[in-house]
Amino acid sequence: MKFSIAKEKLLEALVTVQNVVSTRTTLPILSNVLIRAEDGRLVLTTNDLDCGISTSVEAQVEKTGGTTIPARRLGGIVKELPASDVTIDVDSKNQASLRCGQSFFKMMGIAEDEFPALPKLDDAKTFTIKQKDLKDALRKTAYAISTDETRYVLNGILFTFKENKLSLVATDGRRLALAEIEVEFPRSQEIDIIVPTKCVSELQRLLTEVGEVKMMVTENHVGFEANNKTLVSKLIEGNYPNYKQVIPQETRERVTVEREQLLAAVRRVSLLSSEKSNSIKLIFTKNNLEIVSNTPEVGEAHESLAVNYKGKDMAIAFNPGFLQDPLRNLPDEEVHIDLIDEMSPGVIRIATPFLYVLMPMRIS
Repeated sequence: MKFSIAKEKLLEALVTVQNVVSTRTTLPILSNVLIRAEDGRLVLTTNDLDCGISTSVEAQVEKTGGTTIPARRLGGIVKELPASDVTIDVDSKNQASLRCGQSFFKMMGIAEDEFPALPKLDDAKTFTIKQKDLKDALRKTAYAISTDETRYVLNGILFTFKENKLSLVATDGRRLALAEIEVEFPRSQEIDIIVPTKCVSELQRLLTEVGEVKMMVTENHVGFEANNKTLVSKLIEGNYPNYKQVIPQETRERVTVEREQLLAAVRRVSLLSSEKSNSIKLIFTKNNLEIVSNTPEVGEAHESLAVNYKGKDMAIAFNPGFLQDPLRNLPDEEVHIDLIDEMSPGVIRIATPFLYVLMPMRIS
């Protein structure tokens, strides 16, 4: 195999695929990137057996073929090369010689036939979604995925296709984020799947603001195709909890706040919350919201915002990090905070189909 390619093109392709490469693997081949040189194109693939990605890029192919080369090492070398064309020549023993300007490297590869192929997605249910919509929905929900590995069904996002709507749900048991997108599909394709965190992270990198993404779902796998890239992942097995039970059905008070203003105030006040208590208090009085952090061993902070509030005085405590997450990831200028009382969950909503349920903390 022998090919030449512009350094920037090769680097971009390597950056796309190398995040999948596991740093802790017992199989050396899984640390490698599979490179196949075909008619005027290179196809690069990485796979950690749970999640795999491939991308194709134009190249001048002198001799077709394939091999696997240590992905991070190759990425590190290409990154440091001068901006010019890179030529890679691979012999019958999978030794790769790389030339660029005055630089020369030789690396030992592993034969391509040992590399695990990406799963085939035959007979998949197929959905077409605007990339911008899916990217936006993932941004609004992904931060609420649970990192507790003992509750593995929560270590991903629930994708629910129902009634021409795709709902994305993430929860860790203390907060829940839900976003909805309109997608057309026949009723026979209605399905619930749980897409794992690693695949969600790679998908967020893969999506752009334009065009469409093709989503394919089989019994055990999900695949996404967009921008000359294909991402395939195992699904999380198991039943996602009934998230609708935790969404409050009533609202007694609604407060509309400027998102950036609230985010900045919460961020400042939370500087004096301790890791132990890790809570801040929102105190609602007539036309005023006071944000308070009071930690005896640290100190206290207060900040007031003028808001349109006519209800009874109320104080409710939240985890400041959990309160900041949606405020940081929403594009809207204003957010609505829906409240029932001090002990019931608060709900953050915006104009588009999105909600964020946050459990309150006990005020001692």
